[in-house]
Amino acid sequence: MCLAGAGRAAVAGGTSLTMSSRQTCAARDAADALAPLRSLFAMECVDAAGIIYLDGNSLGVLPKATSSRLRHVAEVEWGEGLIRSWNTAGWITLSERVAAKIARVIGVDPSEVVVADSTSINLFKILHAALAARKINRAGILSEQTNFPTDVYIADTMARQHGLELVLADTTEIADRIDDRVAIVMLTHVNYRTGYLHDMRGLTDRAHAAGALMVWDLAHSVGAVPVDLRGADFAVGCGYKYLNGGPGAPAFAWANPKHIAWIADTDWRQPLSGWLGHASPFAFAPNYQPAPGMSRFICGTPPVLSMAALECGVDTVLAAERAGGIAAIREKSIALTQLFIELVEERCAGHQLTLASPRGRLARQPGFVRAPDPRLRDHAGVDRARGDRRLPRPRHSPVRVHPALHAIHRRMGCGRSAEIDTANWRMA
Repeated sequence: MCLAGAGRAAVAGGTSLTMSSRQTCAARDAADALAPLRSLFAMECVDAAGIIYLDGNSLGVLPKATSSRLRHVAEVEWGEGLIRSWNTAGWITLSERVAAKIARVIGVDPSEVVVADSTSINLFKILHAALAARKINRAGILSEQTNFPTDVYIADTMARQHGLELVLADTTEIADRIDDRVAIVMLTHVNYRTGYLHDMRGLTDRAHAAGALMVWDLAHSVGAVPVDLRGADFAVGCGYKYLNGGPGAPAFAWANPKHIAWIADTDWRQPLSGWLGHASPFAFAPNYQPAPGMSRFICGTPPVLSMAALECGVDTVLAAERAGGIAAIREKSIALTQLFIELVEERCAGHQLTLASPRGRLARQPGFVRAPDPRLRDHAGVDRARGDRRLPRPRHSPVRVHPALHAIHRRMGCGRSAEIDTANWRMA
């Protein structure tokens, strides 16, 4: 992957240029194996507006295939096929097809993944499964102080309901806090505030050595960085960030095969046992009988339109397989992030900007940069989505196959000198 090279490159005439050289960026873009995949996204209007979109950590870009797919589902499958489309158009098995594709992204067997509901709901179900599967009667759930709020809220509510204790630790203290009092360790692979990238394999091994189960939230890593679920117990993830599934896209849940087998042997029920999670849903039996395997984690009727959009989004990630897959995406995002950091530090000196993400290559999810300067708060709110002011501080995440190095270099010229105080930034 050409973008993964060192920070300096030789050019014609023997001159050595830093990564931040416009010419060097253009040369690397020309050699980028992922560059052709940009054509999979509907970027024409965004490009025409002069926007460099760096917020895939909140919402992925619209794939070109999505609009036509949704029109077909609505106008043909629904409009003409009506109820027959549950069978003739494969609606009833659509979630299984999407689950199989997500399984390729995270490197697991399709039978271990289910696509349904939201990340929050799936986490609720998965935490109950982990609680039931624990081998030792312990009362502690360990998580990160700066974990995404919904994870903490759900874990806290479950702890209160079951007489457990939720313990929140600082990022650097997680490993040392895993002891014989902890039943479940629940972490988000990439911290949404700082971009800190947890050692997934190391912490999983540490949890197991202490007799605890490991639950991972992959919301900010699936489709952006390689994940290693070998040995982990459970995981959840969302579909609208790096999987490009669209606003509020369905989420997914994963369980280790040994837990799937245990669930089957014990006839365990997930806490939201719904009709489509029944072994024979169309028998409409009065008594609940869990479906085999991960299918029991399904609650109700799948959102077909959203599921169809998610499939289009996942296809854009799988399209990178011929160019090196997730590993290549990570290498490109490392280069994009390093360039962004270099240019901010070079061209915004004197404006008291601070890099809040870990500086080390392996300690930061590539492409996640947060600049906690209140003077940029409004700029980020306006530029992100023309009025989206949800985030307290600007965060830029160049983890995509579509940004180009030379484009970031060009737009960072807007951050020079006093222009930083005039809302001239147009990085959304």
